[in-house]
Amino acid sequence: MPLSENEQRILQEIEQDFYESDPDFAREVGETTLYRHSWRTIKWALFGVVVGVGLLIAALSFHFVLSFVGFLLIFGSVIIIERNARKLGRAGLAQVTGNIRATSVRDVVGGIGDKARQRRNDKDGKDS
Repeated sequence: MPLSENEQRILQEIEQDFYESDPDFAREVGETTLYRHSWRTIKWALFGVVVGVGLLIAALSFHFVLSFVGFLLIFGSVIIIERNARKLGRAGLAQVTGNIRATSVRDVVGGIGDKARQRRNDKDGKDS
């Protein structure tokens, strides 16, 4: 059911007041999505997996209980990763990683090729 003109006007006034009263918070709310939150949680959980593996390996030689804590950290982190990956789904994963694939790989590989071409051109120019 669409909003009436009066309701739309009231909603626009509330939105305008929101942007005027706290523009930083309004910008943060506008940029933050479920996908961004889930991806951030996945990154922290991956860090937890790495720390857990390190703790497991380091503590295995001298204390069984600490190595078990490392295992529990890994297990809990993997569960968090799985749940947030389900929240992301295909669309969220494509949205989060789309810009990463498009820009960073091209910049790294393209930058190496450009540097090699520049060196070769500099060498050829000096030899002539």
